[in-house]
Amino acid sequence: MPLKPEEDAFGRGIYDYWKGIDVDEVIEREDGYVDVSEGPESYLSEYKDWPKHQQSAMNHAKGRVLDIGCGGGRHALYLQGKGLDVLGVDNSPYVLKTCKSRGLKKLKLMDITQISKKLGTFDTITMMGNNFGLFANSNRARWLLKRFHGMTSPDAYIIAETMDPYKTTKKHHRDYQKFNHQRGRMGGQIRIRARYQKFKTPWFDYLFVSKKELEELLTGTGWKVRKYLDGSRDIYIMILEKV
Repeated sequence: MPLKPEEDAFGRGIYDYWKGIDVDEVIEREDGYVDVSEGPESYLSEYKDWPKHQQSAMNHAKGRVLDIGCGGGRHALYLQGKGLDVLGVDNSPYVLKTCKSRGLKKLKLMDITQISKKLGTFDTITMMGNNFGLFANSNRARWLLKRFHGMTSPDAYIIAETMDPYKTTKKHHRDYQKFNHQRGRMGGQIRIRARYQKFKTPWFDYLFVSKKELEELLTGTGWKVRKYLDGSRDIYIMILEKV
């Protein structure tokens, strides 16, 4: 569901940064691990400053585009500037407020689980900025991928970014993966919340997958990997096409 005003930590941070305020966004994991994210600066960055794998990914976008988790609007605005018909969706009211002020023409406040063919037919679905994670878990990922299959054109693409959670040497991450496996969860299925000033999101699950896990997850969804675009270290983008 869309975030309540007191829950919109992520969106408020982006909006404040857009308005010139220095922002630190904190990500808290359920096991007590806390980190400061890359933050709004990356969410609002220009194409010239993106990593090369993200720049290359945009070459695969075509037709009518659905940008899921549009954040600061960087990818949606770039594609809109290229003449594509882009709809940005997010569950954060302040994200949409930021995107609107930056010039994104079409916006919709909704959670990923609310996306359906009522929005029309799309030729490209983008889930950049590690937003494959919005699938949350393997069951929801398969359910939504099947739904996306039914609301896209025959030669549609999904362009999504994630990271391989197992490419880490940090003990606290490896311990958390073991904790996940012990309770029947995928190693990269993390439960987190974002905090900014006095605001905090509800706890939510976010999914990171290895390439092997991804390909197993895609089975029976109507999608397959067309191409991988590797970023630095553990990050990669998948270009998915219909089977």
